[in-house]
Amino acid sequence: MKAVYFTQHGGPEVLIYGDLPEPQAQRGEVVIRVRASSMNYNDIWARQGMPRLPVPLPHISGTDAAGVVVEVGEGVHNVKVGDEVMAHVLQSCRVCPSCLAGEELFCRAMQVWGFQTGPLIGGYAQYARLQASQCIPKPAHLSWTDAAAIPGALVSVWRMMVTRAKVQPGECVLVFGASGGTGTFAVQLLRAMGCQVVAVVSSERKAELCLSLGATHTVRSDRQDVVREVLRLTDRRGVDVVFDHGGITTWSQGIACLRWGGRIVICGATEGFDAQVDLRVLWNKQLSLLGSHVGTHSELLASMAMVNSGLIKPCVTEVIGLRDLGDAQVRMQNRQTLGKIAVEIE
Repeated sequence: MKAVYFTQHGGPEVLIYGDLPEPQAQRGEVVIRVRASSMNYNDIWARQGMPRLPVPLPHISGTDAAGVVVEVGEGVHNVKVGDEVMAHVLQSCRVCPSCLAGEELFCRAMQVWGFQTGPLIGGYAQYARLQASQCIPKPAHLSWTDAAAIPGALVSVWRMMVTRAKVQPGECVLVFGASGGTGTFAVQLLRAMGCQVVAVVSSERKAELCLSLGATHTVRSDRQDVVREVLRLTDRRGVDVVFDHGGITTWSQGIACLRWGGRIVICGATEGFDAQVDLRVLWNKQLSLLGSHVGTHSELLASMAMVNSGLIKPCVTEVIGLRDLGDAQVRMQNRQTLGKIAVEIE
């Protein structure tokens, strides 16, 4: 099969487009013929290598995928050959107390598929092996590229805003990175929930995209003081909730933008993890700091209801081939991309 993989960590030059053996389904697993995948920032983290988070080598990235089941392993009863499916990004043991309670994020064996799994288990290939429990039905109205753009980003947003922050209608939410893969889902989800959305972006093109998705206001981080502008827009009250995945560059700004009693939710540290907080501000303003991760299987199914109703649509702005992944990763690192980049796999 054709795939993109790497055998050592480094820059985009380590990516190899070539032939690999097709995977075989083991007990509890399926193999899908991948029709499309989509890019995430963890593609870059895996390729570069991360301290204290070993990535199995050789490695195929790609945590989001959609395709057709072509093989089922022993003990699989929830899907059959020929089913069109989307892959939930989490793998877990399925039998521990956390898994049985529907909180597989707390499973000691939890892994993000196509990021921590391997060797050679991910979505940037013509065929991919995954746990049968990861499969959810692909809605018939979605294209393959739209379907592949959904799982990881949308379920992460749902867990952040619905499960962790418990956002309520009428609240004002500040969204950092609003024009990216997770950000575009966040803007749509929050507007569907009846919230005001202040979208932080770094260009006019990104601002126009967020406004078209329903953002109430945009703040240009490339030419405006984010904190000052947010306080102006909220009559110096501040926002109820901050949606953040940037890390060190946006953390202090988010804290400063919160109203008294506000809450900030973070699901990543794209631009650095060594952030600081003034504890006097934390206790005096009675702020809530919330960590989040990708969501559970049940949360993905809940969020898909909004896709099926038309309230949320994948924001695929570009479709590329496997050979184009290196160039696209460079553009993603340089903040030159919008929404989700889908990878069509022939």
